[in-house]
Amino acid sequence: MTTQPPRTRRSGPQSASVVTDLPFKPQLVKAVFRDVTPLHVSLSAAWAAASVTRTVLTEIIDGARSAAAEEARKKLIPKDLISAIDRNIEVEVGSAWYLHSPTFHGLMGEVRNADGALVSLRERRGACTPSGVAGAHRFEAGVRRLLGSRGVRAVPAMVRDLDGIASVFLTALAQDAARVVREGGVKRFGTVSLVVPGEPAPAPRLKDPLLALSTRRGDGRTVGGDDVLAAVTMQLFGVLGQRAITEAAELTRNTSAN
Repeated sequence: MTTQPPRTRRSGPQSASVVTDLPFKPQLVKAVFRDVTPLHVSLSAAWAAASVTRTVLTEIIDGARSAAAEEARKKLIPKDLISAIDRNIEVEVGSAWYLHSPTFHGLMGEVRNADGALVSLRERRGACTPSGVAGAHRFEAGVRRLLGSRGVRAVPAMVRDLDGIASVFLTALAQDAARVVREGGVKRFGTVSLVVPGEPAPAPRLKDPLLALSTRRGDGRTVGGDDVLAAVTMQLFGVLGQRAITEAAELTRNTSAN
Protein backbone atom coordinates (compact mmCIF):
# COMPACT_ATOMS: atom_id res chain seq x y z
CA MET A 1 0.00 0.00 0.00
CA THR A 2 1.36 3.37 -1.01
CA THR A 3 1.47 5.97 1.75
CA GLN A 4 -0.21 9.20 0.76
CA PRO A 5 1.74 12.36 1.55
CA PRO A 6 0.06 14.69 4.05
CA ARG A 7 -2.04 17.45 2.56
CA THR A 8 -0.70 20.95 2.87
CA ARG A 9 -2.90 23.74 4.18
CA ARG A 10 -3.53 26.69 1.90
CA SER A 11 -3.69 29.13 4.78
CA GLY A 12 -0.51 30.72 6.08
CA PRO A 13 1.18 29.55 9.29
CA GLN A 14 -0.20 32.43 11.30
CA SER A 15 -3.75 31.72 10.15
CA ALA A 16 -3.41 28.05 11.08
CA SER A 17 -2.08 29.04 14.49
CA VAL A 18 -5.00 31.39 15.04
CA VAL A 19 -7.50 28.66 14.16
CA THR A 20 -5.82 26.34 16.66
CA ASP A 21 -5.49 28.84 19.50
CA LEU A 22 -8.94 30.40 19.52
CA PRO A 23 -11.42 28.26 21.49
CA PHE A 24 -14.46 30.08 20.08
CA LYS A 25 -14.73 29.76 16.30
CA PRO A 26 -16.04 32.42 13.89
CA GLN A 27 -19.12 30.33 13.09
CA LEU A 28 -20.16 30.38 16.76
CA VAL A 29 -19.46 34.09 17.06
CA LYS A 30 -21.52 34.88 13.97
CA ALA A 31 -24.38 32.77 15.33
CA VAL A 32 -24.40 34.93 18.46
CA PHE A 33 -24.42 38.10 16.34
CA ARG A 34 -27.35 36.74 14.32
CA ASP A 35 -29.31 36.41 17.55
CA VAL A 36 -29.12 40.16 18.20
CA THR A 37 -28.67 41.98 14.88
CA PRO A 38 -29.52 41.56 11.19
CA LEU A 39 -26.28 43.33 10.19
CA HIS A 40 -23.64 41.46 8.23
CA VAL A 41 -20.67 40.41 10.37
CA SER A 42 -17.24 40.50 8.77
CA LEU A 43 -14.69 37.79 9.41
CA SER A 44 -12.41 40.30 11.13
CA ALA A 45 -15.26 41.18 13.51
CA ALA A 46 -15.78 37.50 14.31
CA TRP A 47 -12.07 37.01 14.97
CA ALA A 48 -11.95 40.11 17.17
CA ALA A 49 -15.00 39.09 19.22
CA ALA A 50 -13.65 35.57 19.68
CA SER A 51 -10.30 36.95 20.81
CA VAL A 52 -11.85 39.35 23.32
CA THR A 53 -14.01 36.59 24.78
CA ARG A 54 -10.97 34.37 25.11
CA THR A 55 -9.06 37.14 26.92
CA VAL A 56 -11.88 37.66 29.41
CA LEU A 57 -12.38 33.94 30.10
CA THR A 58 -8.63 33.41 30.45
CA GLU A 59 -8.44 36.12 33.09
CA ILE A 60 -11.34 34.58 35.01
CA ILE A 61 -9.90 31.06 34.79
CA ASP A 62 -6.46 32.21 35.91
CA GLY A 63 -7.99 33.97 38.90
CA ALA A 64 -10.00 30.87 39.79
CA ARG A 65 -6.91 28.70 39.36
CA SER A 66 -5.02 30.86 41.85
CA ALA A 67 -7.87 30.54 44.36
CA ALA A 68 -7.92 26.76 43.96
CA ALA A 69 -4.13 26.55 44.34
CA GLU A 70 -4.38 28.21 47.75
CA GLU A 71 -6.40 25.19 48.89
CA ALA A 72 -4.13 22.73 47.06
CA ARG A 73 -6.89 21.80 44.62
CA LYS A 74 -6.34 21.11 40.93
CA LYS A 75 -10.00 21.08 39.89
CA LEU A 76 -11.94 24.34 39.83
CA ILE A 77 -15.25 24.67 41.65
CA PRO A 78 -17.83 27.52 41.64
CA LYS A 79 -16.35 28.95 44.84
CA ASP A 80 -13.16 29.66 42.88
CA LEU A 81 -15.17 31.66 40.35
CA ILE A 82 -16.59 33.83 43.14
CA SER A 83 -13.07 34.37 44.48
CA ALA A 84 -11.76 35.36 41.06
CA ILE A 85 -14.48 37.98 40.62
CA ASP A 86 -14.10 39.29 44.19
CA ARG A 87 -10.38 39.79 43.70
CA ASN A 88 -10.57 41.44 40.29
CA ILE A 89 -13.49 43.74 39.58
CA GLU A 90 -12.43 43.95 35.92
CA VAL A 91 -13.71 40.41 35.31
CA GLU A 92 -17.19 41.09 36.68
CA VAL A 93 -18.84 40.61 33.29
CA GLY A 94 -21.86 38.70 32.02
CA SER A 95 -24.01 39.96 34.89
CA ALA A 96 -27.23 38.75 33.22
CA TRP A 97 -25.98 35.22 33.85
CA TYR A 98 -25.77 35.78 37.60
CA LEU A 99 -29.57 35.83 37.94
CA HIS A 100 -29.78 32.38 36.32
CA SER A 101 -26.92 30.59 38.09
CA PRO A 102 -27.21 28.90 41.50
CA THR A 103 -23.62 29.96 42.15
CA PHE A 104 -24.66 33.59 42.54
CA HIS A 105 -28.13 33.31 44.08
CA GLY A 106 -26.97 33.88 47.63
CA LEU A 107 -24.81 36.82 46.65
CA MET A 108 -27.34 38.93 44.75
CA GLY A 109 -28.84 40.58 47.82
CA GLU A 110 -32.37 41.81 48.28
CA VAL A 111 -34.06 44.15 45.82
CA ARG A 112 -37.19 46.09 46.76
CA ASN A 113 -39.58 48.06 44.56
CA ALA A 114 -40.80 51.62 45.08
CA ASP A 115 -43.38 50.41 47.60
CA GLY A 116 -40.75 48.59 49.64
CA ALA A 117 -41.95 45.13 48.64
CA LEU A 118 -39.32 42.45 48.09
CA VAL A 119 -38.74 41.71 44.40
CA SER A 120 -38.48 37.98 43.84
CA LEU A 121 -35.69 36.40 41.82
CA ARG A 122 -38.27 35.29 39.24
CA GLU A 123 -39.43 38.89 38.80
CA ARG A 124 -35.86 40.15 38.51
CA ARG A 125 -35.13 37.61 35.80
CA GLY A 126 -38.07 38.77 33.69
CA ALA A 127 -40.51 36.77 31.62
CA CYS A 128 -38.06 36.00 28.79
CA THR A 129 -34.75 34.19 29.04
CA PRO A 130 -31.98 36.32 27.45
CA SER A 131 -30.54 34.78 24.30
CA GLY A 132 -27.10 34.72 25.88
CA VAL A 133 -28.39 32.57 28.72
CA ALA A 134 -30.42 30.31 26.43
CA GLY A 135 -27.44 29.75 24.13
CA ALA A 136 -24.82 29.15 26.81
CA HIS A 137 -24.57 25.43 26.01
CA ARG A 138 -22.90 26.29 22.70
CA PHE A 139 -19.78 27.40 24.54
CA GLU A 140 -19.02 24.21 26.45
CA ALA A 141 -16.50 22.77 23.98
CA GLY A 142 -14.60 26.05 23.75
CA VAL A 143 -14.57 26.50 27.52
CA ARG A 144 -13.18 23.01 28.03
CA ARG A 145 -10.46 23.68 25.45
CA LEU A 146 -9.57 26.91 27.22
CA LEU A 147 -9.45 25.18 30.60
CA GLY A 148 -7.13 22.57 29.13
CA SER A 149 -4.86 25.24 27.67
CA ARG A 150 -4.52 26.76 31.16
CA GLY A 151 -3.67 23.38 32.65
CA VAL A 152 -6.78 22.98 34.80
CA ARG A 153 -10.05 21.07 34.95
CA ALA A 154 -13.39 22.14 36.38
CA VAL A 155 -16.44 20.47 37.86
CA PRO A 156 -19.57 20.54 35.64
CA ALA A 157 -21.15 23.40 37.63
CA MET A 158 -18.05 25.54 37.05
CA VAL A 159 -18.04 24.73 33.34
CA ARG A 160 -21.71 25.72 33.19
CA ASP A 161 -20.95 29.09 34.79
CA LEU A 162 -18.06 29.76 32.43
CA ASP A 163 -20.32 28.82 29.50
CA GLY A 164 -22.94 31.27 30.69
CA ILE A 165 -20.54 34.13 31.34
CA ALA A 166 -18.91 33.68 27.93
CA SER A 167 -22.26 33.56 26.14
CA VAL A 168 -23.79 36.54 27.95
CA PHE A 169 -20.63 38.62 27.56
CA LEU A 170 -20.33 37.90 23.84
CA THR A 171 -24.03 38.66 23.34
CA ALA A 172 -23.62 42.04 25.04
CA LEU A 173 -20.49 42.70 22.99
CA ALA A 174 -22.41 41.94 19.78
CA GLN A 175 -25.23 44.27 20.82
CA ASP A 176 -22.82 47.11 21.50
CA ALA A 177 -20.92 46.51 18.25
CA ALA A 178 -24.21 46.74 16.35
CA ARG A 179 -25.00 49.95 18.24
CA VAL A 180 -21.62 51.39 17.20
CA VAL A 181 -22.55 50.76 13.56
CA ARG A 182 -25.99 52.32 13.93
CA GLU A 183 -24.77 55.39 15.84
CA GLY A 184 -21.62 55.91 13.78
CA GLY A 185 -19.26 55.52 16.71
CA VAL A 186 -19.16 55.26 20.48
CA LYS A 187 -21.50 57.90 21.86
CA ARG A 188 -20.96 56.92 25.48
CA PHE A 189 -17.20 56.88 25.44
CA GLY A 190 -15.23 57.16 28.66
CA THR A 191 -12.30 55.69 30.52
CA VAL A 192 -11.99 54.21 33.99
CA SER A 193 -8.80 54.14 36.03
CA LEU A 194 -8.22 52.08 39.14
CA VAL A 195 -6.75 54.21 41.94
CA VAL A 196 -5.18 52.92 45.14
CA PRO A 197 -6.52 54.80 48.20
CA GLY A 198 -3.97 57.24 49.51
CA GLU A 199 -2.05 57.39 46.25
CA PRO A 200 -2.37 60.09 43.56
CA ALA A 201 -4.44 59.31 40.49
CA PRO A 202 -2.38 58.51 37.38
CA ALA A 203 -1.99 61.37 34.93
CA PRO A 204 -4.18 61.07 31.82
CA ARG A 205 -2.37 59.96 28.70
CA LEU A 206 -2.15 62.61 26.02
CA LYS A 207 -2.60 60.09 23.24
CA ASP A 208 -4.95 57.33 24.30
CA PRO A 209 -5.18 54.69 21.53
CA LEU A 210 -8.73 53.86 22.63
CA LEU A 211 -9.92 57.33 21.62
CA ALA A 212 -9.28 56.43 17.99
CA LEU A 213 -12.16 53.95 18.23
CA SER A 214 -14.72 56.59 19.23
CA THR A 215 -15.31 57.68 15.60
CA ARG A 216 -16.49 55.09 13.11
CA ARG A 217 -15.54 54.69 9.47
CA GLY A 218 -17.25 52.24 7.14
CA ASP A 219 -20.66 51.39 5.76
CA GLY A 220 -23.76 51.10 7.90
CA ARG A 221 -24.58 47.51 6.98
CA THR A 222 -21.55 45.60 8.23
CA VAL A 223 -20.06 45.05 11.68
CA GLY A 224 -16.31 45.31 11.26
CA GLY A 225 -13.38 44.47 13.47
CA ASP A 226 -12.99 48.09 14.64
CA ASP A 227 -16.66 48.13 15.65
CA VAL A 228 -16.02 45.20 17.97
CA LEU A 229 -12.94 46.91 19.42
CA ALA A 230 -15.02 50.04 20.02
CA ALA A 231 -17.67 47.92 21.74
CA VAL A 232 -14.97 46.57 24.07
CA THR A 233 -14.58 50.09 25.50
CA MET A 234 -18.24 49.88 26.54
CA GLN A 235 -17.93 46.42 28.12
CA LEU A 236 -14.48 46.36 29.74
CA PHE A 237 -12.18 48.80 31.48
CA GLY A 238 -8.74 49.02 33.03
CA VAL A 239 -5.85 46.74 32.17
CA LEU A 240 -8.14 43.92 31.04
CA GLY A 241 -9.93 46.15 28.53
CA GLN A 242 -6.66 47.43 27.10
CA ARG A 243 -5.21 43.93 26.81
CA ALA A 244 -8.37 42.62 25.16
CA ILE A 245 -8.22 45.37 22.53
CA THR A 246 -4.50 44.91 21.94
CA GLU A 247 -4.74 41.13 21.51
CA ALA A 248 -7.79 41.33 19.26
CA ALA A 249 -6.26 44.05 17.10
CA GLU A 250 -3.05 42.06 16.70
CA LEU A 251 -4.95 38.89 15.82
CA THR A 252 -7.10 40.55 13.16
CA ARG A 253 -4.07 42.32 11.73
CA ASN A 254 -2.14 39.06 11.44
CA THR A 255 -5.03 37.11 9.92
CA SER A 256 -5.62 39.88 7.38
CA ALA A 257 -1.95 39.79 6.41
CA ASN A 258 -2.19 36.06 5.72
